[in-house]
Formats: sequence, C-alpha cells, structure tokens
Amino acid sequence: MTEAGGSPRAGGAAAGLAFRAWRPLAFRRFNWRGLWTVYYGYGLARFLRFGLETLAGPLVSSMLFLLVFVVGQRGLGEMLPGVGLKEFIAPGVALYAVAYTAFQNSAAMIVLDKMEGTIADVQMAPLSALEVMSGFVLSAATCGLISGGLVALGTAVFADYSYFDAIFVLGFAVLAALLFALMGTIAGLWAERWDHYGAVEGFLIVPLGLLSGTFFSVERLPEAFRDWIYFNPVFYAVDGFRAGFIGQAETSLALGAGLLAALNLGLALVAWRLFAAGYKIRP
Repeated sequence: MTEAGGSPRAGGAAAGLAFRAWRPLAFRRFNWRGLWTVYYGYGLARFLRFGLETLAGPLVSSMLFLLVFVVGQRGLGEMLPGVGLKEFIAPGVALYAVAYTAFQNSAAMIVLDKMEGTIADVQMAPLSALEVMSGFVLSAATCGLISGGLVALGTAVFADYSYFDAIFVLGFAVLAALLFALMGTIAGLWAERWDHYGAVEGFLIVPLGLLSGTFFSVERLPEAFRDWIYFNPVFYAVDGFRAGFIGQAETSLALGAGLLAALNLGLALVAWRLFAAGYKIRP
C-alpha cells in the first residue's frame, strides 16, 4: 500500500533518491584526508620516529662509501673532462640513498603491516585502491628524498658543488624516489615473509644500484659491458641527477627523464591493480 496520490514506482524512486542523498559525498570524491593519514601516519611518521636509524644510518654508510672510493682510488684522475673523482661519485652516492631508502620504506612497511595484521586497518578505511597506493608510495618517496638530501649535504663537505641545477637535481631525484617506492610497494605486496623481501633487495635492488654508473663512468667500461648498462633504468636517474651537480651527462637527459616517467607510470598502474585486487592482503 502507498499513500494517496502515490504509486509503488514513485515511492521506490523517492526512496532511492533519499538513500543517495544520505550517503556521505566524501566517499565519492578523492579522500584527501584519508590519503594524508596513510601518507603521514603509516609512512612518514614511522620513518621520522626512528631518526637515528633511518637518517643517520644512510648518511654514515654513504660517507664511508665516498671515503673508501676517494682514498683508495685517488690516482684515477678525472672521471669526465674537468670532473674529479669526488665530484663524480658524490651525487651518485646521494641518489643511491634516495633509491634505497624509498624502496626500504615502502617494501618493509607493507611486509611488516601484513605480518602484524595492521594492513587490515587500511583496508577497512573509506579509501580507494588509488588512495591507498598513493599514500604508501608518496610517503616512501618522501622518506627517500629526505635521506638523499641529508646525504647530499654531507658529501658537500668533501665534493665541490660549485655548479648546481635545481631542475635536474630535484627532477631526477623525484623520478628515482617514485621508481623505487613503486618497486618496493609491489615487492612488499608480493612478499609473504622477510626472506622474500631480502631476496628482492639482494638480487634486484642492490645490483641495480651498484651497476648504475654510481661509481664508474660508462666510458671506462669495456666495450662488451658498455651497452648493457643502458638497460638499467637507474643509470638514467644517476646520470641526470649527477648532471645537476657537474653540468655534464653521459646520455640524453630528455631520453632518461622520459624513460623513467614511463616506467613509473607502468609500475603505478601495476601497484594500483594489485591493491584493487587485494593481492596477498585480502583474506
């Protein structure tokens, strides 16, 4: 039965309109507050809480890297025309800190949350897969940039950074941070225990960093190995970042930026789809 002058169809339509009006509009728009909660609460706050390990650790290890190479290989002379060994290696060391910290903070945090069961808190929140993925990735990338910036300041004590192009430095640092944060996010979703995380770190992340031209010039490589380095995307990040400090690059900066941006976009799509499907995080 319906009220006088009404009909079942009209009553159903009115109820549907009332239900749509009742639903919170925030759920149908991008949840910026939720994104900030994941970004800061789940990522950046935990990184800053352990500042001694997360900030001092990469700084000390990077300075030791630079000290060993500069002292042990001081007879190599110029790595590029007008560029000494310290000025060549120091930017690469700083970018390696960006990359490694971004990967570690995305992969390790996701693995930890999965093993402790706290990843369910994010799943139950009114957040889309894109918002969750963006929060994890952006927080890890920010941690990488903070760590790399601190290392760059530390290496400035030894290296002569008389040339500085902020566009190249910041641009390639951001691209590298996002690249490794996305790789870490995908690795964290795939890993079921710490052994899996260690395997990805040891067999993928460390080789990509050490074989990226951080500690050597492409021109000094044997011909048989010279072409292979161009298949390493981290090489383009290191080369572009270093160009912002020394004013020289070993490859096309536009090509490198384009390749890194395309790779980041592809990895972002993969990470988004994995979160949307609840890959290894949905019971």
